[in-house]
Amino acid sequence: MPVLSQLSDPAEWLNPDDVPRPVVTVGATGIDMKALDEKAAALYRDRKEMDFHHHRKGELLLALRGVLTCEVEGGLWIVPPQSAIWVPGGVVHKFVATGTLECYVAFIDPSVESNLPSTCCALSTTPLLRELLIRSASLPMLYADGGIESHLVTLLLDEIAAAPIGNLHLPMPTDARLRKIVEMIAASPADRGTMETWARRVGMSERTLARVLASQTGMSFGRWRQQLHLMLAVRWLGAGASVQQVADDLGYESASSFVSMFRKNLGSPPARYMSERA
Repeated sequence: MPVLSQLSDPAEWLNPDDVPRPVVTVGATGIDMKALDEKAAALYRDRKEMDFHHHRKGELLLALRGVLTCEVEGGLWIVPPQSAIWVPGGVVHKFVATGTLECYVAFIDPSVESNLPSTCCALSTTPLLRELLIRSASLPMLYADGGIESHLVTLLLDEIAAAPIGNLHLPMPTDARLRKIVEMIAASPADRGTMETWARRVGMSERTLARVLASQTGMSFGRWRQQLHLMLAVRWLGAGASVQQVADDLGYESASSFVSMFRKNLGSPPARYMSERA
């Protein structure tokens, strides 16, 4: 399959469900989402299906540059550089990219998904998995069955099945009032209103908000909001924001308190976390 860019011929942007091979991999490189003009951006969205859509085949998306956000019913994921997300076949999903995008996408037929996750999830990638995805993107669209190409695809599937599950996931409630809170927090993440304040803004009692949120996400309000802040932070850092800027935009009193929260949840401070994925 060809490696796609904003200069690619749209005729090359094929529907992977129509390709009679168990795995079809494509690459998209050097796409600056901010730099595209309106016409090119509209074409990119239409042909690359960045809005809600689904495939018969499952989809593994690896981000090498840029940060991707993936939303499905019941969940929101952040995919930082050098990470991946798995979306099973038939699941309606939406991708939004931040910054200059370089990614590889493997579409996998349901007939070979037996060892792959049954639900949408983030995956931590190994150097071998990344190289296999890049190499498979250079294969002919109709690569030969039973040859070295098939062996490469088999190894790729084994690596995907063995990849550890990542943790940049936010359970998304289905309740319309809670969805409104998500939108308001994302629009004003520095707002440190209490749970009672947020409940009142959407016409709920504090007790009802806590009960519905716990039943639909399994999280307390404080933990859920912190996870949303964490995902916003990774998105902004991936787009080039400084640690101080992110701390300010999230309403932290100091950069050090933000760094402490980030390290506690993701295992390393923000600068190191992002540099390891550069």
